[in-house]
Amino acid sequence: MALWDRVKESASTMQTQLVAKKNDLKSGAFRDASMAMCALVAAADGTVDPSERQRVTQLISANEVLQNFSADDLRRRFEEYLDKLTADFDFGKVSVLQEIAKAKKKPAEARAVIQIGIVIGGADGDFDKDEQAVVREACFALDLPPHEFDL
Repeated sequence: MALWDRVKESASTMQTQLVAKKNDLKSGAFRDASMAMCALVAAADGTVDPSERQRVTQLISANEVLQNFSADDLRRRFEEYLDKLTADFDFGKVSVLQEIAKAKKKPAEARAVIQIGIVIGGADGDFDKDEQAVVREACFALDLPPHEFDL
C-alpha cells in the first residue's frame, strides 16, 4: 500500500473513532484544544497561505465531531491561535501547546485532540514531517505516547 493511501486510511479511521465518541467530546477544554491543534498543524511549516487557512476552516466546519460547537466560535478560536503562530511561531507554539495541554485531564478528549490533528494533517493526503512533528509535540503536552498514534 502506498504511503499516501496509508495516510488517507489512517485519517479515515481516526475520523470514524472520533464520531463514535462525539457525545463525550463537548467540553470547552476539548473545543479549545482542538482548535489549537488545528492551528498548530496548519502552521506546522512556519507559514500559512490563504488557501491552507481556508481549507482547514472548511474541514473544521464540516467535521461531524466538532458540530457540538458553534461553527463561528470554532472559526474565531482557530483564527486567534493561527494569529499567535503567524506573529511569532516559536512563542505562539508555546502558548498553543499550553492550550492543548488543558485537555489532558480527560484521556478520551486528549486522544481525540491528537486524532483531530492527524485528520487535519492527512486531509490533503500528505501528513508531512512538519505536521507529524507538531502532533508528536502535542502528544508530549498531553502525556500521551506518540507511538500510540504511529508518530
